[in-house]
Amino acid sequence: MAYYAKVINNQVVQTIVAEQSFIDSNELGISSDWVEYKKDGSIRANFASINSVYDSINDVFYKQKPYFSWTLNETTWEWEAPTAYPNDGKRYYWNEATTNWVEIE
Repeated sequence: MAYYAKVINNQVVQTIVAEQSFIDSNELGISSDWVEYKKDGSIRANFASINSVYDSINDVFYKQKPYFSWTLNETTWEWEAPTAYPNDGKRYYWNEATTNWVEIE
């Protein structure tokens, strides 16, 4: 068994666990719409989830952009804030209006 994501217009619309032969049967649509991935991200960079993006040029999955100011790290394929999350043991949330982390009181 393997993990597969159905990709339409570069967006994951469905995920399943199946045998390659089931994917090849076209029972759930055209087999070329299905992209295999590993749960641990060892192939295609990240775990595929509904609404995540599939970049066919780089052959990777990554989540939708969470905030306008964040940038995609093309090594980890994770979104990064303009400033690093504080490492002081406190909890924070991202404030896009100020493009900064705000402590949760």
